[in-house]
Amino acid sequence: MTSIDSIVARLHALHPKRIDLSLDRVQRLLAALGHPELKVPPVIHVAGTNGKGSTIAFLRAILEAAGKKVHAYTSPHLVRFNERFRIGAVGEGKLVSDEELIAAMEQCERANEGAPITVFEITTAAGLLLFARHPADVLLMEVGLGGRLDATNVIENPLLTIITRISIDHVDFLGDSLEKIAAEKAGILKRGVPAVTAAQHREALAVMMRQAAKLAVPLKIAGEDWTATEERGLLVYQDEAGLLDLPAPKLYGRHQFENAGLAIAALRAIRQFSIPPAAFDAGMIKADWPARLHRLAHGHLVELVPAGSELWLDGGHNPDGGRAIAAALADLEERVSRPLVLIVGMLASKDCEGFLSNFSGLARRVIAVPVPTAEKGLSAEAVADKARTMGLSATSRDNLVAALDAARKLDLDPPPRILITGSLYLAGEVLRENETLPQ
Repeated sequence: MTSIDSIVARLHALHPKRIDLSLDRVQRLLAALGHPELKVPPVIHVAGTNGKGSTIAFLRAILEAAGKKVHAYTSPHLVRFNERFRIGAVGEGKLVSDEELIAAMEQCERANEGAPITVFEITTAAGLLLFARHPADVLLMEVGLGGRLDATNVIENPLLTIITRISIDHVDFLGDSLEKIAAEKAGILKRGVPAVTAAQHREALAVMMRQAAKLAVPLKIAGEDWTATEERGLLVYQDEAGLLDLPAPKLYGRHQFENAGLAIAALRAIRQFSIPPAAFDAGMIKADWPARLHRLAHGHLVELVPAGSELWLDGGHNPDGGRAIAAALADLEERVSRPLVLIVGMLASKDCEGFLSNFSGLARRVIAVPVPTAEKGLSAEAVADKARTMGLSATSRDNLVAALDAARKLDLDPPPRILITGSLYLAGEVLRENETLPQ
């Protein structure tokens, strides 16, 4: 039987000689497929640098708690390609089956007729086919890269757009300044369609506000039109419509209060939905998004850590993501003090020094590992060298098991808090080796 992995491998051969972000290829394919993008449920379109997936997780949990059928398209996947496609159902959606996904991918492959196309573009077309075939109340779509020329931006009339926190990342494609990157992200704004944004750096917000004014977009801004703060262990949300006292988000870290607030602001800006207060409560408690400050409680790798220690996982990989992780770990340290050991693997395209600089003075030891499934990963010794330039004590190992063995041999007292981080590809490998696959 054909596998999803074999289809993806074939599609890689059709990849353009260079990536030129463009909508031309995906629009050509969608036309050959009969324009499924015109037949999907109403879309909430989410762009940004960090927090897109977590914001979608909150949106989905709240909407499902309100009795809505919710489709979701996210990327990248951690372990199984199916994770990118969640089909809505009453109660809780399910990942698409192998059979249905293979059929949609093969249909797109045939319609493409061997023309140059990226895997993400053909995957997006397959997702739109799947979502058009299943009735639902809403489709949550995460931008893959940028926004303006991302394959998901074929949705011309979304219900609402969201822009999460913007920072420097993917400079080869999006530009080397916050203004340039913000212009690409703001490319998802559509004339007259409401939008919400997280708090932004001044330069990024100025770009977004100019684009919103040009398109007559009603733009709601965190800190100006709504607030979401932690007070006495609760999430307190306030906007012009009133106040919500909600449980703390299940997803850990101060930054998740911001992501949860963004989801709440988005849903309160959509007149078509009436979300009861109980659904917001349930959404905070139910929202789940693996590999984002995710404590691993059981599994093969957990059995290898020192007795009494903690094993955490986060796929953060840019300086802003590192800052959020470090802040969350500092909060944990105030509650229960433990020496922090980082196991880090990163891609060569990422700002390794910028990411690691957040952990100076916080991490007792860095153990660098290669990213096993990525072609463009930094060598473990290169990551260790960069950690040393940040003033961190660092060593390297060939794989995760050897790194956990090295952590155990540190013989720290009290037992350490171990965080594996630096790459979503590495996070996927952790979940695979730990035998705790996303559901």
